[in-house]
Order: sequence, then C-alpha cells, then structure tokens
Amino acid sequence: MREIAGKTALVTGGGKGIGKAIALAFAAHGSRIVITGRNRETLEATAEEMRRGGAAVLAVACDVSRRPEVAELKREITGRFGGIEILVNNAGVAPAAAFLDMEDKLWDETMAVNVNGVYNCCKAFLPAMVASRWGRIINVGSTVCRVAYPNISAYVTSKHALLGLTRALAVETARFGVTVNAVCPGYVDTGLTQHNAQKLAAARGITDDQALDFFKQSSPQKRLIDPDEIATLAVMLAGDGARGITGQAIQIDGGTVMA
Repeated sequence: MREIAGKTALVTGGGKGIGKAIALAFAAHGSRIVITGRNRETLEATAEEMRRGGAAVLAVACDVSRRPEVAELKREITGRFGGIEILVNNAGVAPAAAFLDMEDKLWDETMAVNVNGVYNCCKAFLPAMVASRWGRIINVGSTVCRVAYPNISAYVTSKHALLGLTRALAVETARFGVTVNAVCPGYVDTGLTQHNAQKLAAARGITDDQALDFFKQSSPQKRLIDPDEIATLAVMLAGDGARGITGQAIQIDGGTVMA
C-alpha cells in the first residue's frame, strides 16, 4: 500500500471504536492522519497514542453536523497538511426507539449527524479530490444500508440515505479518479455494541452476556466483527488496487446480509 503513504486521511469519529481502528491502520501504512469527534479528550488520547507510534496526527474537535465547524476544520487541515486525499465518514449515532414513540428531536439528530454530517464533509473536501483527479471517500454504513430492523427507523433511514449518496457521488466523480464506497458492518466489538447489549438486557430482563450472545447469533459466523477487519477493508479501498471499485456497499458482517 505504498500509494497511500504520505497522503492525508481524515477520519470522522476517529477517537474510538471503528474510527480509531481505521485511523491506526492508515497511520501504519504511512498516511498522515486527521481525526475528529465531539470529545476533545478522547481525540487527544488517541492522537497521542498514534504519535508514540511515529504518526503525523492532527486532532480537531468538530461536530460534523454543524457546517461552520466543518469549514473551520477544513481551514485547520489546510494550514497543517494542505488538504486531504482520503475521507472516511465514520461519525454517526445509532439511537433506538419505536417509530410511534420516537421524539422528533431523535429523528432530527440522527439525520443531522448520519446524513448531513457526511454531506458537509463531502461538500468541503471533494472539490480538491476532483481537481487533483485522485481521491477516496469511504462511508461507514451498516447492514441497515440494505435491510431494516424494528425500533431503529431513524437509523435505518439515515443509512439508506448514506448508501444513496454514496452511489450518486460515485457516478458523478468516476471520471475524475475518485472512488466512493460504503463499508457496511454488522455488529462490531466496540463500546457502542456493549452499551446496546446492556440496554437490550435491561429491556428483556436478561444478562448482558445473554444480550451480547443474541447479537453474535444473528451472524452465521456467530461472532462480532473486529474493528480491525473494517480498518483492513478501508485501507484496501484506498489503494490503487481498488481503483475500479466505486459505488459499492461492501458487507462485513459474517454473512448476515447476502444481497
């Protein structure tokens, strides 16, 4: 993956979980890294870990749902690295609520982060990719880009929208050397999944381990996906060997969704 060495990758939601794993993977291949998120302390802790490994890292607190903050993020990146070539839209929220019980603010927040946040970042950083005739946009989706489950209608809708934007941008940018793809994990071994297991356990009167096993059993492989697996796929999609892959939603879910 020598072709991504020296290139600058922006990972939103890069302070923990899937985003952190992706940032670490790009750093290991010699990329310069920008990580963003809403928790400054988490970002700085991750950035320091990466610096100890020799990576060039910029950590910037940014709420991607707020367009002025994304504009300021772009200014900071330009001042430090001159721009980015790889954009990983990982920041997202995954609230649960039955549709008829859902408060409007939950819907609005989910769309603001999961859809508008991706739009804001693409709008800010795609023009330079088109101008240089090389770029990679990797959107972190979910199995619900393709299927739906109950009690997460806002999340399902936002991820369907993410896939639509992925495909639309892929078509518009294909002739400019830019690829746009979505990686679509199933249940991943992160703090978020642990939290959701605790919520499920409380709702059903079962133990946390039983709830976690419920998530595992949804996959034919009977396991959670490791964040490093998603990171490996993201790095692969950024390389020149994947330049013919664009507009795709690539499942990484142990065989849960086969469509």
